[in-house]
Amino acid sequence: MRQVETDILIIGAGGAGMYAALAAARAGMDALLVDQSLIGRGGATIMAQMTVAAALGEAEPDDWHLHYADTLKAGRGLCDPALAELLCREAPVRIREMDEWQVGWARNDKGIAQVMAPGHSRQRCCYVDVLNTGPAIAATLRKQVARENRIRRVSNLVVTDLLTDAEGCAGAFGYLLAEGEPVAISARAVIIAAGGLTKLYRRNSASANMGGHSYHLALQAGAELIDMEFVQFFPIGHLAPRLVGMDPIMWDPFRYKLGGRLLNGQGEDFIGRYDGSNAEGYTTTRDLTTFAILSEVAAGRGTPHGGAWLSFRHLPEADLLAAFGPVIDKLRKNGIDLSSMDVEVAPIAHYHMGGIRVDTAMRTALPGLYAAGEAVGGANGANRLSGNAIPEALVFGWVAGQEAAQQAAPRRALPEAALAAALETYQARLQPAESGQDVIGALEAELPGLMWDKVGPFRNAADLTAALKRLRAMQIELATATAGENPVFNMQLQSWYDLRAALSSAEAVTLAALERRESRGAHQRDDFPTLQDSWQRNLIIRRQENTLALSKSPLLTVAA
Repeated sequence: MRQVETDILIIGAGGAGMYAALAAARAGMDALLVDQSLIGRGGATIMAQMTVAAALGEAEPDDWHLHYADTLKAGRGLCDPALAELLCREAPVRIREMDEWQVGWARNDKGIAQVMAPGHSRQRCCYVDVLNTGPAIAATLRKQVARENRIRRVSNLVVTDLLTDAEGCAGAFGYLLAEGEPVAISARAVIIAAGGLTKLYRRNSASANMGGHSYHLALQAGAELIDMEFVQFFPIGHLAPRLVGMDPIMWDPFRYKLGGRLLNGQGEDFIGRYDGSNAEGYTTTRDLTTFAILSEVAAGRGTPHGGAWLSFRHLPEADLLAAFGPVIDKLRKNGIDLSSMDVEVAPIAHYHMGGIRVDTAMRTALPGLYAAGEAVGGANGANRLSGNAIPEALVFGWVAGQEAAQQAAPRRALPEAALAAALETYQARLQPAESGQDVIGALEAELPGLMWDKVGPFRNAADLTAALKRLRAMQIELATATAGENPVFNMQLQSWYDLRAALSSAEAVTLAALERRESRGAHQRDDFPTLQDSWQRNLIIRRQENTLALSKSPLLTVAA
């Protein structure tokens, strides 16, 4: 077993992880940045194509307090106000720093270009270009990370367990995917930045490694999760016709920049029925738009594939070409001519508002363990405001790296019992597969459909109870499955660990969704269809022995 030492271990190398590594290194610490994908090329940041919210005030007068107010409003009364304030207050600092690093923010005669996005009261969302914001941010951060001698980078390292004892977190255990070699990492502090869990759903916009690893690692180590029931479904994910080589969530900038119309199967504008607004304003938040589309489908007014029409046929072709020329050409190669046809759109799992419970220093309940980015819960409440994801990654990543560096514990030996247990689990998987391969494959195939059908955008007690029962049975089935004797590039082994994390996270989502007996934001219950003031509280999940325990917490109220 390979032994590695570092000051700060960062698990996950998307935007939050890379920013955390930069902050730790610039605070004088050695940082080890690891990812089971490629450094800076996995996770959600590189896939983000749209806008970044920050109160720069370049398009019109703006202030972080206004951004904060919009974030709280979108969060439907459940935002952690201290985390939301941190996000909104520090977003301009990080965005201007990225500008100094030449990320390439789009500009106009006023400075950095900023546009309106759903849920915002000001034009405060900046971008690089129409569909390339995330890749540009990831590329810029990769360059900055590469310049820091204190940052070591290791791709294709699967972290399976955090190593803890009574004093807190002292490191992690994992293995190198290509070599199959186990690795024990000793660290003075550990930061979880491995993203969210939207890969659990059949229809999703997630990268391959967004399967709940962050939450499983935190639970196993003894940290708490908060508000896991709130999975955001992007309302206008592409549904039909077939689209190849383009992101299914590409339609938002088209809609709010050009005024695309959302129509039901009968050709009617319908958003105003649900939020009482003028449908031409296109400021409806994502949770309400998702609810509206699915309600129309449930009422028999959906499109042929079960969604809504997105139409630009009321616009001159010249306007389409002026705004999105190269993209319009790419769509035509897919057989989609927006000047003469509509496309079908429907909700798609896109982001997770819940996550690891932290304070404003990104500290978890476990000494030595921090979290950043989408792995963190609380800042966005029951519904994330459009454009808040990337600033959350950058701001929380920077804070986590700084705080971990400043508060890093003295170096100590890895906890022997925890290391032995992690190694034993790893070795137990490396046995002849026999029926294990079939078990792992069958569970992998079943989980996304189970989550979509029973823990999806519309929920009820019967479906959630059935899902919870099945998820717990699936964990028992997985526990004894084996992956074959050869550890080198053993994809069955990786699937086993992925499933272990996914099932653990799925159970947490389902348990919280069953407990919250109301409809609020992204959590919609058919059997409890209204928002209830008595449920303006957070749900906390922690592991007790081999089960998940849930408790209610009074909502924090701190004025900015």
